[in-house]
Amino acid sequence: MCNSVPHRARGMSLIELVVFIVVLAIGVTGVAILFDQMTRSSIDPVVRKQALAIANSLMEEVELEPFTYCDPDDPAVRSAGSAAACATPEAIGPEAGETRYADPRFDNVNDYNGFSMSGGIRDITNTAVPGLGGYSASVSVQPLAAGELPGIPATEGLRITVSVSGPANVNVVLQGYRLRYAPNRP
Repeated sequence: MCNSVPHRARGMSLIELVVFIVVLAIGVTGVAILFDQMTRSSIDPVVRKQALAIANSLMEEVELEPFTYCDPDDPAVRSAGSAAACATPEAIGPEAGETRYADPRFDNVNDYNGFSMSGGIRDITNTAVPGLGGYSASVSVQPLAAGELPGIPATEGLRITVSVSGPANVNVVLQGYRLRYAPNRP
């Protein structure tokens, strides 16, 4: 005589399978909602990179200009060791009639103070750059505060701030410094 005990089948019942599918569906839905919210609230990296490229370009343009005691149109620009030796000492802001786009052009770092482009980015010839109509930029040039750069007298440097705003409320602000150089004296 065989005493056999019936074996219970191993595996999942239909109820367990349905419960598993429901729990899995709830988890996947939660992850999908989170992903959707993150995607909607994230800023397009192309917009941020473009704003940074605009700011870098404008900062480089400003920093490449001279910063001397005299206006570059002054005959003493190459020899002046102080503003007192200049017929036209440099001051913050452009001289009368100077612009970025046409002669007479900005010819000193501090001429860019207050410069702005709104309603699109324009190149040095005042031509709108295609695809950058949604961006704006501004430049501020200010004297250094006392002790801002250790070892540099406040009168010998400028702080340049370039701000760019773009689509999707992207804002990029770059800050740089330009130190005065006195031309070599004969």
